[in-house]
Amino acid sequence: MSISPEHKPLGKQVTSSLHTLSPIVELNVGGEMYTTTLSTLKKHPGSKLAEMFTGQPKLRTDSEGRFFIDRPGTYFKYILEYLRSNQVPTQCIQDVYKEALFYDIEPLIKQLEDSPQIFGELVARRQFLARVPNYSENIELMIRIARAEAVASRQSSVIVCVVRTEEDAARCQDALNSLDTDKKSVVKFGPWKAVPSISDLLDCIQMDVEAKGYKISFQPHVAEKGFRFKSHDFFYKFLFTWW
Repeated sequence: MSISPEHKPLGKQVTSSLHTLSPIVELNVGGEMYTTTLSTLKKHPGSKLAEMFTGQPKLRTDSEGRFFIDRPGTYFKYILEYLRSNQVPTQCIQDVYKEALFYDIEPLIKQLEDSPQIFGELVARRQFLARVPNYSENIELMIRIARAEAVASRQSSVIVCVVRTEEDAARCQDALNSLDTDKKSVVKFGPWKAVPSISDLLDCIQMDVEAKGYKISFQPHVAEKGFRFKSHDFFYKFLFTWW
């Protein structure tokens, strides 16, 4: 029994060579539907997105025969608008930047990196944090300590020692020796050679812990009477709130 053209499975049509396809392409990007042209998708030949649609199809199709890309569909509209009109997005910059990196659209990546949001993060903040020894590892250590102390508690705290110079690091160690707490539970940040201050680093710590989904605040840690140094010069209490 022959099958009329209108009843041929759509999935088989789209999995044939791209050279035989209509120049109009339907996409399913993470559940969001888009219609565009092959020439738009292949506008930047060196990009990963262009490679997806060059030669034999390199993508699976959904039940309706649309090419499926397993990425956040919400931000693909900004990628598509750039390909269509060279319009650089002004919304959701951080998220669009991640997608531009994934699709490897080099001109868009460079233009986004010139935006205040990405420039500030990559060139200013990240370059500063790269000069703070073991910054990422210390963030993870803070979270592990806080989680370990969260049993049957609404809140748990982590004591952080922040020092900017080698001299402060030595003074902090002296202070730590007389601080009434378990030294192993104190997380030490610094020293570093960069312009940002201790308050700048504290803001970065809060920002990066909150980016992982935690609710956190901090305040100077005040030690008991008779303490040899002003403990708040070095020590801060970060409070994790669990519920």
